[in-house]
Amino acid sequence: MFTDSVYPSIVINLPLTMTYQETIDYLYTHLPMFTRVGASAFKANLDNTIALCDLLDNPQHKFKSVHVAGTNGKGSTSHMLAAILQTAGYKTGLYTSPHLKDFRERVRINGQMISQQAVIDFVARHQQDFEQIQPSFFEMTVGLAFDYFAEEQVDIAVIETGLGGRLDSTNIITPLLSVITNIGWDHMNILGDTLPLIAREKAGIIKPNTPVIIGERQDEVADVFIHKAQQQNAPISFASDLYSVAVKGGDNNLTDLELTSSHQELTVQLDLTGSYQFKNVKTVLATINELRSQGFVITDNHIKNALRQVKTLTGLHGRWETLSTDPLTICDTGHNPDGIQEVLKNIARVGYKQLHFVMGMVNDKDGAKVLSILPQNAIYYFCKPDIPRGLEAETLQAKATEFGLEGNVYSSVKAALVAAQSAAQTDDLVFVGGSTFVVAEVV
Repeated sequence: MFTDSVYPSIVINLPLTMTYQETIDYLYTHLPMFTRVGASAFKANLDNTIALCDLLDNPQHKFKSVHVAGTNGKGSTSHMLAAILQTAGYKTGLYTSPHLKDFRERVRINGQMISQQAVIDFVARHQQDFEQIQPSFFEMTVGLAFDYFAEEQVDIAVIETGLGGRLDSTNIITPLLSVITNIGWDHMNILGDTLPLIAREKAGIIKPNTPVIIGERQDEVADVFIHKAQQQNAPISFASDLYSVAVKGGDNNLTDLELTSSHQELTVQLDLTGSYQFKNVKTVLATINELRSQGFVITDNHIKNALRQVKTLTGLHGRWETLSTDPLTICDTGHNPDGIQEVLKNIARVGYKQLHFVMGMVNDKDGAKVLSILPQNAIYYFCKPDIPRGLEAETLQAKATEFGLEGNVYSSVKAALVAAQSAAQTDDLVFVGGSTFVVAEVV
């Protein structure tokens, strides 16, 4: 485990020319990475990001942006926005985290990942800066993304926060508008142990005189956003107040939706088929309408064409994604209580005889809240995601037993999946989830 306290003592002797894999290995090894080691990689200020971007000549000021935060849905919302903007003809950057398979998934332009050579060149150019500033892995990736978007002269970039908002490294941008999807229980050890406290951290992306779209009006936290917006003289609206959505049909590949507001009726087909996307698409439409008011030319046809092929246009994976049809195998990255609740709603919509649940978690989350809502009549296949933060499968099994959840332990995610698929009958459902890092090993 890499902590800030030991980081300054690391002596780095690297070859003058590194391959892409050597470059990635260097980043993983020498920069504290939250997704791997947890809170020890989190910096409670923006100092490192500001210092790094100063050295890069502040690229974040050289392109327009939309800033997206929230507990759940911010990744899907960001990808939908990027798909629409690039379909409308804008050269669109997209910064998201974490990645599932390839580090380069985090930084895209018009759906294309940053090249391996661009990553190599950036690290080689700024290795001494890293040694001086000692950024975390996430702080470095923010600098890389902003530098790349500025160099490639994107028309606009959709920037997803990593964790929270107020102290998130991305929060040095001055966006055209801010978007906060919703508030739920996640990262309480860092963001706070009540929903209003978590909301205050997310509200930190609200900027002076900059419109803010809140995806869901939640009674417990709405006033937090309203108060912050008033302080910043920022126009605020709630997408859930503006739009209603009705499901008109669809299949496993596309869902037919009718979206209605006081001034707009739009029928779309959405290739992100999880029911929780119905909330996200309202947020997306409200955001697009705000961009239209700021001069962006985005037609209803642009919206329709983009939403039916978000995955193809942006490379999004792991959101209620079908991995196999024989047996039916679906994965989803939902991992906190609210995310799992949405997953369970989608599982309930599937006709099956027996649910086989391949499950793993990380060791710094409050797993009890998730385990308490999982179905007791499922067969569980407990496993550990292959990262240092991964919760030991035996520990997870013991905790799950306290909530009446039964199943065996497996040596890896893939071994658990093989066992589940082998045991599943024709009419059964195999679901893979519990952590983004479990899903990363099967997509």
